[in-house]
Amino acid sequence: MDMSIATATPRYAKCIEVSKRIRWDIDRDVIRGRSLDFDRKFLPDGLSMVAKVPFLSAVEQRRFSQVQGRTYANMFGLVERFIGPKMLDVSRDHWTGDQVALEALVRFADEELKHQELFRRMEILAAEGMAPGYTFVPQANDVARAVLASSTWAVLGLVCLIELFVLAHYRMSIEKDPDLSALWKDVFMFHAREESQHAILDELEWIREDAKLDAMERDKAVDDFIALAGAVDGILLMQAKADTDYFLATLGRKLSPAEQNAVAVAFLRAYRYQYIVSGVQDERFSEILGGMIDELQGKRMGAALEPIVS
Repeated sequence: MDMSIATATPRYAKCIEVSKRIRWDIDRDVIRGRSLDFDRKFLPDGLSMVAKVPFLSAVEQRRFSQVQGRTYANMFGLVERFIGPKMLDVSRDHWTGDQVALEALVRFADEELKHQELFRRMEILAAEGMAPGYTFVPQANDVARAVLASSTWAVLGLVCLIELFVLAHYRMSIEKDPDLSALWKDVFMFHAREESQHAILDELEWIREDAKLDAMERDKAVDDFIALAGAVDGILLMQAKADTDYFLATLGRKLSPAEQNAVAVAFLRAYRYQYIVSGVQDERFSEILGGMIDELQGKRMGAALEPIVS
């Protein structure tokens, strides 16, 4: 793909223009003095996979979605801890070059800091209306340090995957569901508006980074990406266990062992779909990745992801 300055600069400029036009404020535009509505779902059924637990009552299914929705917001606060720094890192290549690209990436990092604050606020609001005992297991700074130690190609691939599935989740599920908490829904509407520009910048920077690599370096980067996907899955395993325990402890009745297992399976399957599967299966992500790697590398990725996807 042609990544010359003449080709890329207008795309960076468009991201700046849109960023300025849609700029929003957490209090003035998003929260507006509101609280979460705990009489409504947070996550749509297609993301929460609540159909996997049909033995739960309607109220219990709503709580199931709210536990997942709380983790959903916290997960984005987590990943943005490494996304912003990585964008500032890759902006170095533009410091004495394309100043339009530099501005676009600095604005990107600034918006990611704002998103972190938004999701910290959401955790406070969720805690106000939910039973005590919830724990978000991963430590954001530790995760960020571990991710940022990987190759830039792999990190940019992970970032691109994340921001493309953000858009897919909103457009295909969240936006269309009339039964969600109004505030929770608005949070992810405003989040998606800015992530639309971020996804374009992810693609530009990932392709630009790919152009620097020789065949051996790219092959190593593919292994790094696989390792990052495995690390994400490790986080999901821990959080699914914590959320299962919390949900069962606060349910108000005791489920049979088979039902408890079904809840655990549903949490993990939903989280794997939300944070990995929906990204790797995204058509745009597949197209970008497919333009960089060869057939053997693609098969290696597919084999590594198969236990997660299946």
